[in-house]
Order: sequence, then C-alpha cells, then structure tokens
Amino acid sequence: MTSHVALSVSIGVLGGIAAAICLGPLSGMVLIWTIFIAWACFFAIGGDGKALQNTIVCSVLGAVIAWIALLIILGIPLADLLTLPIWAGIVVGVTVLIMCLLAQIEFFSSIPASVLGYASVAAYALQTPDALTMSALTSGSFNNALIVIVVSLVVGAIIGIISGKVGDVLTSG
Repeated sequence: MTSHVALSVSIGVLGGIAAAICLGPLSGMVLIWTIFIAWACFFAIGGDGKALQNTIVCSVLGAVIAWIALLIILGIPLADLLTLPIWAGIVVGVTVLIMCLLAQIEFFSSIPASVLGYASVAAYALQTPDALTMSALTSGSFNNALIVIVVSLVVGAIIGIISGKVGDVLTSG
C-alpha cells in the first residue's frame, strides 16, 4: 500500500472513531472540530515528534492567550467607553501581537499552532451559548472554553501522531 493510501486509511478510521467518541461518551468534553484542527496542525508543521510537541505547546499557548483576552474584554469595563467592538479589537490586537512575539522563544516557535489555539477558544466562546461570561470562563468545568479546547487540542495532536504511526505500519505492512 502506498504511504498516501495508508495514511488516508489511518486518518479515515481514526477520524470515524474520534467522531463517535466525541458525539457519544465524551460529548461536551472533547470537540471533534478542535481535534481535527490540532490533527491538521500536527501534519502541517511536520508530522513528527517535534511537530507533536509544537502543536501541543503552541496551540495551548494560543488558547491561554485567547482566554486571557476574553477575561480582559469582559473584566475591564472599557467597552462602555470605547464600544465593545473597538475594545475587543484593541485587546485581540495586543494579545495576538504578544503571542506572535513569543514565537521568538524556540519553545513557542510555531505561530500557526498558536493562532489555531487562539482561534479555537475565540470560536467556542463566541459561538457557544452562555460560554462568553465570566462565570463560564472561570469555572473549573468543561463549560470553560479554555478547558474544553485545551483537552481537545491535546487529543487531536496525539491522534495525529498515532495516525502517522499507523500509516507507517500499513505502508511497510
């Protein structure tokens, strides 16, 4: 079997299993769309052990920075003075700048992974009813965007490396 076909089979089977688990027993604790984002990121930045590390570390960094941005937007009442879109734009601009500058440190060097983590927290918070509140963002539950997204990103990166290894086995099979 060619490496492309082997990897395709591996990703297809593991993707189906992941979807069933996300929609079944782990519903609300892991999100299939976030798993696929981290999985794709893993392959986009190299598909090896270093990519696994960078995907996890940098996507979690981006998730944490987005979560901090949301806390700032909601917690500092400048939205009343500047209007919410302007205040949110300032906070997002500054936090994304900081996130990208952190890429100068080798440990945080994957800007694509960081941006995907940031975007995942922002998307979840903006699109999930009741997720964009201080109580949700500071809870210790899976209602907290940071928790559910970080868990999903880590799971996605791990599935990425597993799919690559399974693809290798099928190729050499």
